[in-house]
Amino acid sequence: MDPRLLTYLQKILNAQVYDVAIESALEKGTKLSQRLGNNVWLKREDTQPVRSFKLRGAYNKMSKLSAEELEQGVICASAGNHAQGVALGAQRLGCKAVIVMPVTTPRLKHDAVKALGADVVLEGDSYSDAYAYALALQKEKGYVFVHPFDDPDVIAGQGTIGMEILRQHQHPIHAVFVAVGGGGLIAGVSAYVKAVRPDIKVIGVQMEDSNAMIQSVRHGYPVLLNDVGLFSDGTAVKRVGDETYRLTRELVDEFITVDTDAVCAAIKDAFEDTRSILEPAGAMGIAGLKQYVHRTGVRDENLVAITCGANMNFDRLRFVAERAEAGEEREALFAVSIPEQPGSFRHLCETIGHRNVTEFNYRMSESAQAHVLVGLSIESRREIPDIQRLLASKGFESMDLGDDELSKEHLRYMVGGRSTCCGQEKIYRFEFPERTGALMRFLSNMKPTWNISLFHYRNQGADYGRVLVGIQMNEEDSLEFTKSMHELGYFFAEETSNPVYRLFLN
Repeated sequence: MDPRLLTYLQKILNAQVYDVAIESALEKGTKLSQRLGNNVWLKREDTQPVRSFKLRGAYNKMSKLSAEELEQGVICASAGNHAQGVALGAQRLGCKAVIVMPVTTPRLKHDAVKALGADVVLEGDSYSDAYAYALALQKEKGYVFVHPFDDPDVIAGQGTIGMEILRQHQHPIHAVFVAVGGGGLIAGVSAYVKAVRPDIKVIGVQMEDSNAMIQSVRHGYPVLLNDVGLFSDGTAVKRVGDETYRLTRELVDEFITVDTDAVCAAIKDAFEDTRSILEPAGAMGIAGLKQYVHRTGVRDENLVAITCGANMNFDRLRFVAERAEAGEEREALFAVSIPEQPGSFRHLCETIGHRNVTEFNYRMSESAQAHVLVGLSIESRREIPDIQRLLASKGFESMDLGDDELSKEHLRYMVGGRSTCCGQEKIYRFEFPERTGALMRFLSNMKPTWNISLFHYRNQGADYGRVLVGIQMNEEDSLEFTKSMHELGYFFAEETSNPVYRLFLN
């Protein structure tokens, strides 16, 4: 065995982590296992006292400081989870802690750090910015720096996770999937796993827009990224550590990159199996595991994903829920062109048929052609060419927007606006039980002579669907429309006189 690997094995076996950490469970993800055709195991580091694995490495480092060093106080830079580990360790050891965090850190995390008694300083847009400022403060104040990943004692503390996995599951394991930011977690886990069970693959998972470790291994030295994506704030690192790079390059078998949609889908997967809500970094291992299974076709193997954190701001769930459907490849988003004439919108809906509609966005324009944003439930993206061929056969041109970030993040909420060609328009708001066919039943009650000038519907997964519709009609049509809608039995209310409609749409 490499003497350096033996040194890390000894460090991990002697690491002091259980004064603050628990031995987290290794739970089987039942639904994930059934869906992926493998035994999927989740190493539940999201259940630690600070909802992250980071307290292991932080406390192991701090427990080795002398009384004089503890008297000086400690400082660290962190996107949030390491900060809570240092704050908890300082509280337990009775020393001062100063935490420098990026201004992009979710409020949940810096509030949690303050609650543990640490002083919080917000500086910079990423971990690397906060790190540079923390080093300047360290020199100025004389604090002891507790690095979040590039320190042998921190790495050894994180390595206890690998030790626990092999103790908890003594049967064959095909691979362990580990989220990678600065590299402390994967360096520690791979150091232990490769020393004890070198046959087990260790696979690193990074965000496509925060892949400093992959770039470093590819180039042969730690590279500095100009920018990093901030969705997974826990892994938004511009430069990995020198020691974590060395260990990762030598020990990790391969890497996988995942995108935002895949991580959102993994958060949903974890919730369905555990009823816990992971933060993006905490779900990256699951996202990588899923991608690995789909790419390799591996079956009936034991696969472990480390769910390394659950410090999620509640208001981010809106975004996660929206993008999870795309990450699961269960929703297709199209821009469809239709003739701007009465009956075209209904003809489009009839063409779509019994497919479950997740969204319609339409606003009448002055041109001879209108553009409709359409969302449809699908089983996989393999269905998209068939849907487009069907639309084309009925005269509707379409564009697949599934990979277009502008459409997914902005355009779908901005379709519409004012129109100068919607005379005699009346606006109605509808609610109806959300079940397959309910939307089509609503549209089937529209006479072909009633020209739809505005339409917005979004399936939010609630019990009731909500539609806003604009129709061009005279007073006689209005009476007939009201009668027809009463017979349909859906709740509706006219909003033509609503000042918001007049301000933004009329």
